[in-house]
Amino acid sequence: MSGGGFALPAAAVFANRRRHQDLELVPVPLAEAKAFVEVWHRHLGPPRGHKFSLGLWHADGVLVAVAIVGRPVARGLDDGRTLEVTRLVSDGTPNACSRLLGAVWRAAKALGYRRLVTYTRADEPGTSLRAAGWRRAAELPPRGDWHPPRQPGRLGPARVRWEAP
Repeated sequence: MSGGGFALPAAAVFANRRRHQDLELVPVPLAEAKAFVEVWHRHLGPPRGHKFSLGLWHADGVLVAVAIVGRPVARGLDDGRTLEVTRLVSDGTPNACSRLLGAVWRAAKALGYRRLVTYTRADEPGTSLRAAGWRRAAELPPRGDWHPPRQPGRLGPARVRWEAP
Protein backbone atom coordinates (compact mmCIF):
# COMPACT_ATOMS: atom_id res chain seq x y z
CA MET A 1 0.00 0.00 0.00
CA SER A 2 1.34 3.33 -0.84
CA GLY A 3 0.40 6.91 -0.58
CA GLY A 4 -1.43 8.11 2.45
CA GLY A 5 -1.78 5.45 5.08
CA PHE A 6 -5.10 5.16 6.83
CA ALA A 7 -8.03 7.52 6.83
CA LEU A 8 -8.24 10.26 9.41
CA PRO A 9 -11.56 10.73 11.21
CA ALA A 10 -12.50 13.64 8.94
CA ALA A 11 -12.60 11.15 6.05
CA ALA A 12 -15.70 9.56 7.62
CA VAL A 13 -17.75 12.34 6.06
CA PHE A 14 -17.06 10.74 2.68
CA ALA A 15 -17.44 7.14 3.85
CA ASN A 16 -21.11 6.84 2.91
CA ARG A 17 -20.33 7.90 -0.66
CA ARG A 18 -17.93 5.01 -1.21
CA ARG A 19 -19.31 2.11 -3.17
CA HIS A 20 -18.72 -1.55 -2.36
CA GLN A 21 -17.09 -2.19 -5.74
CA ASP A 22 -14.55 0.61 -5.17
CA LEU A 23 -12.96 -1.31 -2.28
CA GLU A 24 -9.96 -3.62 -2.64
CA LEU A 25 -9.02 -6.30 -0.12
CA VAL A 26 -5.38 -5.87 0.94
CA PRO A 27 -2.96 -7.27 3.52
CA VAL A 28 -2.17 -4.68 6.18
CA PRO A 29 1.04 -4.60 8.24
CA LEU A 30 0.39 -4.88 11.97
CA ALA A 31 1.78 -1.42 12.73
CA GLU A 32 -0.63 0.18 10.26
CA ALA A 33 -3.55 -1.92 11.50
CA LYS A 34 -2.79 -0.90 15.10
CA ALA A 35 -2.65 2.78 14.13
CA PHE A 36 -6.04 2.45 12.40
CA VAL A 37 -7.51 0.82 15.53
CA GLU A 38 -6.12 3.64 17.70
CA VAL A 39 -7.99 6.21 15.60
CA TRP A 40 -11.26 4.41 14.89
CA HIS A 41 -12.14 1.77 17.52
CA ARG A 42 -14.85 2.88 19.94
CA HIS A 43 -13.72 1.17 23.14
CA LEU A 44 -10.56 -0.94 22.71
CA GLY A 45 -6.96 -0.23 21.86
CA PRO A 46 -4.93 -2.36 19.46
CA PRO A 47 -3.97 -5.94 20.33
CA ARG A 48 -0.33 -6.86 20.94
CA GLY A 49 0.17 -9.23 18.03
CA HIS A 50 -1.53 -11.08 15.22
CA LYS A 51 -1.35 -13.94 12.75
CA PHE A 52 -2.49 -11.67 9.91
CA SER A 53 -4.39 -8.45 9.23
CA LEU A 54 -6.56 -7.57 6.25
CA GLY A 55 -8.01 -4.26 5.22
CA LEU A 56 -10.21 -2.63 2.65
CA TRP A 57 -8.48 0.02 0.59
CA HIS A 58 -10.57 2.53 -1.33
CA ALA A 59 -9.61 3.51 -4.87
CA ASP A 60 -8.93 7.05 -3.62
CA GLY A 61 -6.01 5.74 -1.54
CA VAL A 62 -7.70 5.54 1.85
CA LEU A 63 -7.76 2.54 4.17
CA VAL A 64 -11.38 2.31 5.32
CA ALA A 65 -11.48 -0.86 7.45
CA VAL A 66 -9.18 -3.32 9.18
CA ALA A 67 -9.54 -6.80 10.68
CA ILE A 68 -6.78 -8.13 12.95
CA VAL A 69 -6.73 -11.91 13.42
CA GLY A 70 -4.68 -13.70 16.07
CA ARG A 71 -4.57 -16.61 18.47
CA PRO A 72 -7.62 -16.94 20.71
CA VAL A 73 -7.35 -14.99 23.95
CA ALA A 74 -9.24 -17.74 25.82
CA ARG A 75 -6.76 -20.52 26.58
CA GLY A 76 -9.45 -23.17 26.20
CA LEU A 77 -9.93 -22.21 22.54
CA ASP A 78 -6.21 -22.03 21.70
CA ASP A 79 -5.97 -25.51 20.18
CA GLY A 80 -3.76 -24.65 17.19
CA ARG A 81 -6.69 -24.84 14.75
CA THR A 82 -8.71 -21.87 16.00
CA LEU A 83 -8.15 -18.17 15.37
CA GLU A 84 -9.87 -15.09 16.78
CA VAL A 85 -10.75 -11.79 15.13
CA THR A 86 -9.26 -9.64 17.88
CA ARG A 87 -10.20 -6.30 16.31
CA LEU A 88 -12.58 -5.28 13.53
CA VAL A 89 -13.03 -1.60 12.79
CA SER A 90 -14.08 0.68 9.97
CA ASP A 91 -14.50 4.37 9.31
CA GLY A 92 -18.22 3.84 8.71
CA THR A 93 -18.00 2.70 5.09
CA PRO A 94 -21.15 0.63 4.44
CA ASN A 95 -20.71 -3.16 4.40
CA ALA A 96 -16.95 -2.95 5.06
CA CYS A 97 -17.03 -4.96 8.28
CA SER A 98 -19.18 -7.79 6.92
CA ARG A 99 -17.01 -7.97 3.81
CA LEU A 100 -13.86 -8.23 5.96
CA LEU A 101 -15.43 -10.90 8.17
CA GLY A 102 -16.03 -13.07 5.13
CA ALA A 103 -12.52 -12.45 3.82
CA VAL A 104 -10.73 -13.29 7.08
CA TRP A 105 -12.70 -16.54 7.37
CA ARG A 106 -11.73 -17.54 3.82
CA ALA A 107 -8.09 -16.66 4.58
CA ALA A 108 -8.10 -18.61 7.86
CA LYS A 109 -9.54 -21.70 6.13
CA ALA A 110 -6.94 -21.41 3.37
CA LEU A 111 -4.23 -21.43 6.06
CA GLY A 112 -5.63 -24.66 7.52
CA TYR A 113 -7.61 -23.30 10.45
CA ARG A 114 -10.92 -24.97 11.26
CA ARG A 115 -12.57 -22.38 13.50
CA LEU A 116 -12.74 -18.58 13.71
CA VAL A 117 -14.31 -16.74 16.64
CA THR A 118 -14.81 -13.17 17.78
CA TYR A 119 -16.58 -11.36 20.59
CA THR A 120 -18.96 -8.45 20.93
CA ARG A 121 -20.31 -6.78 24.00
CA ALA A 122 -23.74 -8.16 24.91
CA ASP A 123 -25.35 -4.78 24.22
CA GLU A 124 -24.06 -4.70 20.62
CA PRO A 125 -26.37 -6.16 17.96
CA GLY A 126 -23.74 -7.93 15.82
CA THR A 127 -25.25 -6.66 12.57
CA SER A 128 -22.07 -7.11 10.49
CA LEU A 129 -21.52 -10.58 11.94
CA ARG A 130 -25.06 -11.66 11.07
CA ALA A 131 -24.71 -10.20 7.58
CA ALA A 132 -21.54 -12.26 7.07
CA GLY A 133 -23.33 -15.44 8.19
CA TRP A 134 -21.68 -15.77 11.61
CA ARG A 135 -23.70 -17.30 14.45
CA ARG A 136 -23.94 -16.64 18.17
CA ALA A 137 -22.07 -19.45 19.91
CA ALA A 138 -22.13 -18.44 23.59
CA GLU A 139 -23.26 -15.72 25.93
CA LEU A 140 -20.57 -14.97 28.50
CA PRO A 141 -21.00 -13.21 31.84
CA PRO A 142 -18.99 -10.17 32.89
CA ARG A 143 -15.47 -10.98 34.01
CA GLY A 144 -12.64 -9.25 35.79
CA ASP A 145 -9.51 -7.94 34.14
CA TRP A 146 -6.62 -10.31 33.35
CA HIS A 147 -4.24 -7.95 35.10
CA PRO A 148 -4.37 -6.59 38.65
CA PRO A 149 -7.51 -4.47 38.79
CA ARG A 150 -7.14 -0.76 38.36
CA GLN A 151 -10.51 -0.35 40.02
CA PRO A 152 -11.10 -3.21 42.48
CA GLY A 153 -14.40 -5.01 42.04
CA ARG A 154 -15.07 -3.60 38.57
CA LEU A 155 -16.11 -6.17 35.98
CA GLY A 156 -16.02 -5.87 32.22
CA PRO A 157 -19.23 -6.05 30.18
CA ALA A 158 -21.07 -9.28 29.39
CA ARG A 159 -19.98 -10.61 26.00
CA VAL A 160 -21.20 -12.78 23.15
CA ARG A 161 -18.89 -15.19 21.35
CA TRP A 162 -19.57 -15.55 17.62
CA GLU A 163 -18.31 -18.24 15.23
CA ALA A 164 -17.79 -18.12 11.49
CA PRO A 165 -20.17 -20.29 9.45
